[in-house]
Amino acid sequence: MKRETAWRVFAGEYNDSTFEIKGEGEMKPSYIVTPLGAKVNRIFVIGVLTDVENISEGGDLVRAHISDPTGVFTIYSGSYQKEITDELSKIEAPAFVAIVGKVRTYTPEEGTMYVSIRPEKVMEVDAETRDKWILETCKNTKDRIEGVFEAMKMEESSEKELRKLGFSKELCEGIVYALKNYGKIDLSKYVKIIEESLDYLKPGNETLPKISKDEKQTKEKNQTSTEEKPEESKKETKKTESKTTDKKEEKDDSAETEKTVFDIIKELEGKDGAPWDNITEKCKKQGLDKDTVEETLTSLMDKGLIYEPVLGTIKTT
Repeated sequence: MKRETAWRVFAGEYNDSTFEIKGEGEMKPSYIVTPLGAKVNRIFVIGVLTDVENISEGGDLVRAHISDPTGVFTIYSGSYQKEITDELSKIEAPAFVAIVGKVRTYTPEEGTMYVSIRPEKVMEVDAETRDKWILETCKNTKDRIEGVFEAMKMEESSEKELRKLGFSKELCEGIVYALKNYGKIDLSKYVKIIEESLDYLKPGNETLPKISKDEKQTKEKNQTSTEEKPEESKKETKKTESKTTDKKEEKDDSAETEKTVFDIIKELEGKDGAPWDNITEKCKKQGLDKDTVEETLTSLMDKGLIYEPVLGTIKTT
């Protein structure tokens, strides 16, 4: 199954989404279509983690919020991804974080839809990385605005005609869905989102917001209540030691694979980056299967070593 691209979308656009394409069957992905035509199954966001709250008695489900210059993303993580949930809970807010995740929707009644994110990867980053994400997301948002603008000028929006103008296949599909389901789209709203986001990059916005003493104490209390007891830690020690060798070997293999894929990207990338298909084909000749390549690319992205300047193209940082 084709790996879904992680879109860069501001919270202001993502939270305006009210249209979902539901996949049929277990293997068919679902998508949220934003008003600007981003057809999103996976999403990549960077912002300020403002809070993490346990919302179940056992602490198996947490809700977090990540703020960008345009709004707030809501994150839900549970027992089905315990490592991610634990990692998210350990981060002390406020902090700059990057998250790659799957879209989630909640429809309490017909005509009302709320969107959130189920994280697949989470990591702390610095202000510079956050600023790069804002700039790239501004560029991506501008491309979508231009695509919708061109489609609105057509007598009937057409994927084929949009493709002729140079827009990606995924975006063309999304724009046609957006115009059919959102009606007349107020592009000025999203132009303003770009302007506000660029203003945010001006000097003086690089520091984290302060949280009150009460908020910090509440978070520390929640973390303490979910910490493992010393006795339980001792019981797990022998199990952990028995797996150390295997984990070390897996880590060494993973590092070698990442180096191979990274070197191939460096070799293939020109001024505009390396096409995804070319990377996969070159890696295949090195004995790497498609799934391994895709997992490795995701890992390299999460580490900030590579990024997607445009859909389907990879560049080193």
